[in-house]
Amino acid sequence: MENLTLGYGSLLTTLGVGGFLATGAQHKTALIPAGFGTAALGLGLLARRGSSQRGLLGGSALVGLLGFLGAARGLGKLPALLRGEKVERPIAIVSQSVMAGLSAAYASLCLHSLLAK
Repeated sequence: MENLTLGYGSLLTTLGVGGFLATGAQHKTALIPAGFGTAALGLGLLARRGSSQRGLLGGSALVGLLGFLGAARGLGKLPALLRGEKVERPIAIVSQSVMAGLSAAYASLCLHSLLAK
């Protein structure tokens, strides 16, 4: 799971920095995925060092769950964006939707792994 956690963290960090740059470095809230990514990267690195696997897996699942809950509101606006309707802050909608999808998948994999142990 540590490799998956490192991959998830890297994707969220890239998403956050990319979103920030896509907004012309004006909207600092675009960096929120990078904050979650940094937390996941830290947990993945701790897991590699041999720390308590079950505790880190629980923490990782919590990061994924909170990431999903925080970004899920973008999913509601995504259909309008995809239909070509005018929406406010389209970059934020895309970023939130990607983060919600990644986080939901990651949290479910963490929970599955926790329940299997």
